[in-house]
Amino acid sequence: MSPAEKRRTFRALHQSGCFVIPNPWNVGSARYLQGLGFKALATTSSGFAHAQGYADGDMTRDMMLTHFREIADATDVPVNADFEGGYAHDPAGVAENVRLCVETGVAGLSIEDSTGDDANPLYDFDLALARVKAARAAIDKAGGDVVFTARTEGFIRGRPDLDETIRRLKAFAEAGADCLYSPGIKTREQIEATVKAVAPKPINFLNSSAFGFTVKDLANMGVRRISVGGTLARVAMHAFIKAARDIANDDKFDSFAGVITNAELNAFFRDDRTRRPKP
Repeated sequence: MSPAEKRRTFRALHQSGCFVIPNPWNVGSARYLQGLGFKALATTSSGFAHAQGYADGDMTRDMMLTHFREIADATDVPVNADFEGGYAHDPAGVAENVRLCVETGVAGLSIEDSTGDDANPLYDFDLALARVKAARAAIDKAGGDVVFTARTEGFIRGRPDLDETIRRLKAFAEAGADCLYSPGIKTREQIEATVKAVAPKPINFLNSSAFGFTVKDLANMGVRRISVGGTLARVAMHAFIKAARDIANDDKFDSFAGVITNAELNAFFRDDRTRRPKP
């Protein structure tokens, strides 16, 4: 699919029902997830950063833009970009960086209201809203097809205030966000309250741990989109670290038991290469 077709497909996915948008961290994981039949993918800032030897939030804008383009070019399904805070504080800077993000060919992008400052973790309400409006205007100027997700980060930045979270989500929705996202909420009551607050606009729910919900459970709560953030990348890193520690500390290779074989991976990727988008 062309970028325009991917954007139309991605927008249609948000109109009804519920879909899972898992988060790959490189081309191989993206192609494998696509091979499993997922209809869209999303990048993960933490998963990609850790794979490159960085802490989450420490990679540069240009490094992330290159990553977005690589994943978008390598896949046949829509890709949503985890664009963190837009790599700028002021609305004008956010707008310019959103323009650059759209140019990578992604089908969607998200902007969050986290400042990166532990002492003052969220932008004040008016500035956060101005940043959302700036991102919306930049997308509209670029053609308007990219799905814009606005995030409020209180629940993962030490400000777990549901009333303030909903206040921000409603304002972001009114300012033109296509999808709303409050990572860190995890109870049925919190989920249903956010769904109700911004309806009929869709919300993204971050299922980052074993909360006990199935896809059907979340769909019944009104969730439209389910992502997993960096959790799949952490699952991979967890297995790697455990096996490496077993060797380093206990001289054992027991963690190698039952892993997928080289032949199985070779078979998947060799066959998958025949379906890869042509450069």
